[in-house]
Amino acid sequence: MLKVNNIQVVYNKVIMVLKGISLEVPENKVVALLGANAAGKTTTLKAISGIVKFQNGELPEGDIRFNDQPIADKDPDAIVRMGISMVPEGRRVFDDLTVEENLWIGAHTRRDRAGMQRDFDSVASYFPILRSRARQLSLLLSGGEQQMLAIGRALMSRPKLLMLDEPSLGLAPLLVKEIFGILRRINTESGTSILLVEQNAFAALHFAVYGYIMENGRIVLDGPTEKLLQNEDVKEFYLGVSADAEKKSYANVKHYKRRKRWLS
Repeated sequence: MLKVNNIQVVYNKVIMVLKGISLEVPENKVVALLGANAAGKTTTLKAISGIVKFQNGELPEGDIRFNDQPIADKDPDAIVRMGISMVPEGRRVFDDLTVEENLWIGAHTRRDRAGMQRDFDSVASYFPILRSRARQLSLLLSGGEQQMLAIGRALMSRPKLLMLDEPSLGLAPLLVKEIFGILRRINTESGTSILLVEQNAFAALHFAVYGYIMENGRIVLDGPTEKLLQNEDVKEFYLGVSADAEKKSYANVKHYKRRKRWLS
């Protein structure tokens, strides 16, 4: 469904953030994009959604295609109409609008009133708390409720591909489990593909079927998630599991060797 081929992203014509990223998201599947802070994960989503060019960024190299259609030069609203919607990091709900108003804004590219109402009811079935607080200002919601609202708002555009940037950020473990359970329902019941950016590698790799790991603007490792979960580097540096306790005292050395191996 989505094919990102060897893209570069440069900010202010000087700072290269992405250095030849390639990835794919198949139809009806969940794909995870993992990496440490500043690895380039959010920039990847912004490049796909068309936002990066409005933030002093450009794509001098590479190609992005959605259902075989080039989208790298399209504006964000056109990309949303094609079927890609993004849930940004930090939720970014409109604080001075009600829950209901936030949801309807998610459908601003649509004109099919009957379909919009059906999707509104569908969102409310996934997140019943949003229906009960429909007239409440979104500013007054808890962090978890705001995350549900941000996901619901994205669903109102009826996306074929839903991209999420750190949906577990700042949330309690039980709430993270609930939200990932709802995302799984969305994927299986509506066939919506999901590209998930996460630092919670454990949750992401158990949710997705395929994963990519980024470091320093590059994809350094990818594969089916069951294989990534067994990879020694992934277990040690992303899951906090080490077969040898003595390795922990050599963290800096191991980190250097891993980076040298992955980035070679």
